[in-house]
Amino acid sequence: MITEVLATALADSFSELDIQIAASEIQMERPSLREHGDWSSNVALMTSKSLGRNPRELAEDLVKLVELKSLDSIERMEVAGPGFINFHLAPQWLHDVLTDVLTQGEDGYARPTVGNGASINLEFVSANPTGPLHAGGGRWGAYGDSLARIFRRCGYETFTEYYINDRGLQTELFGASLAARRDGTELPEDGYAGEYVAEWASEMPYEADPVAWGQERALTDVRESLTSMNVGFDHWASETALVESGAMEEAVGILRSAGWVDEHDGATWLRTSDFGDEKDRVLVKSDGEPTYFVPDIAYHHQKFQRGELVIDVLGADHHGYVPRMAAAMEMLGHPPDCYEAIIGQNVTLVRGGEEIKLSKRTGTMVEVRELIEAVGPDVARFAYLLQSIDTRQTIDIDVLSSQANENPVYYVQYAYARIAAVGREATHRGVSRDPFDEIDVTVLTHERELEILRCLSTLPEIVEIAARDRAPHRVANWIRELAATFHGFYHDCPVLRSDTDEAVQQARLWLVESARVGFAIGLDLLGIAAPEEM
Repeated sequence: MITEVLATALADSFSELDIQIAASEIQMERPSLREHGDWSSNVALMTSKSLGRNPRELAEDLVKLVELKSLDSIERMEVAGPGFINFHLAPQWLHDVLTDVLTQGEDGYARPTVGNGASINLEFVSANPTGPLHAGGGRWGAYGDSLARIFRRCGYETFTEYYINDRGLQTELFGASLAARRDGTELPEDGYAGEYVAEWASEMPYEADPVAWGQERALTDVRESLTSMNVGFDHWASETALVESGAMEEAVGILRSAGWVDEHDGATWLRTSDFGDEKDRVLVKSDGEPTYFVPDIAYHHQKFQRGELVIDVLGADHHGYVPRMAAAMEMLGHPPDCYEAIIGQNVTLVRGGEEIKLSKRTGTMVEVRELIEAVGPDVARFAYLLQSIDTRQTIDIDVLSSQANENPVYYVQYAYARIAAVGREATHRGVSRDPFDEIDVTVLTHERELEILRCLSTLPEIVEIAARDRAPHRVANWIRELAATFHGFYHDCPVLRSDTDEAVQQARLWLVESARVGFAIGLDLLGIAAPEEM
């Protein structure tokens, strides 16, 4: 990798100053501004104090020594600010990127090995089966599925699942609400008043058990909505089945044997405060009924059979849930840091400049199905993925409905369609690509050409960062950047125009193919279609 070459050159230069620093200790970063170069290092700033040197003077000495090595990959170097070393690289390294992309292809390029076969169990969405999935829940679906795709590309064995809370008060209330609407009677207190309840009640047979039928109807809707967004799960876990299996008693027995369970005030408590929780938690209430925490503990205990690291994607109201579950897992003998929760923030939908409220209960609700019908599954999914999951998100349905550059997924997919159009037009004109090993890639010197390669060069690290930071939005933003660079190239660098030099034309045809590979990888990680015509 080019960063290793640069770090080694700096380490060797330190050695010539009689200072021993390993290349692995030298950090290379991409400057935030393009004019500051391709890579930058703060190594002079980080080491100057211990060496008793002025950081800028040390950086200048290092630059002089690296320049003496006459590395083909470095076009020029400069010292910036108090002692940053900026590298402007020669086009050769970008031509090497082109070779890497084309020889490794969709299957091999940008496939970090950081996972190294470690296993992850990832649970997301897990909405109660008391109605259709609302548009806010769709964000969890898009996020979780894309995160799983990123994990897998990085070498993690990834198992995804959805937990069905198919027992308890809410499912009973939902069933009673369906029965009331079917029979024309008054809704129960705190019942579900959404329009969908009346609609579904009209479908429900009179002989059906409202609770069981309602749950199945809700799950069918959720499955169909998520499938339409290209979201799937390896496993659907039932809380009822878990309870009937005796898993709750088994988990509580382990906790009790380990000495973490106390009895007082007529209830059974778990001493989670010993692990940093704000207070101990009730397992069994004074009336003998277990709290919701007990099946959750048993469920998470089971999930470790399907992954070494268990990750939950939870809603914004679950902050207090995390420390108590982490404590319970450690009490059950699982290693510290083996449980992780990602807290997502809510979505605000805007239509006609007005916010749309989301509520299953009141009926003022936009379903994922409705959003998909309004803007399309790819648009909905891409919109969800544009921002970090831990930030509140506003989605403007009117913008997403437009076929214009303001629509982010249209802008990206249109770039991919342009690539396909280049291929069709080349075939129409009888122009074919020569074998890549016969192409002179050094003719690619236009800044628009090099920008595509610079963007492609960042994809491996973007994928790795997206996995490390649980951040699919990094891939979404990267692919928007690639789209922008490709549209600029398409406008300024004609590929098939009759006056284009043949060597340049051949190199550009392969450059277009490299961009296609990048788009294909990125769109797949985002779970979005790659259309060849728009």
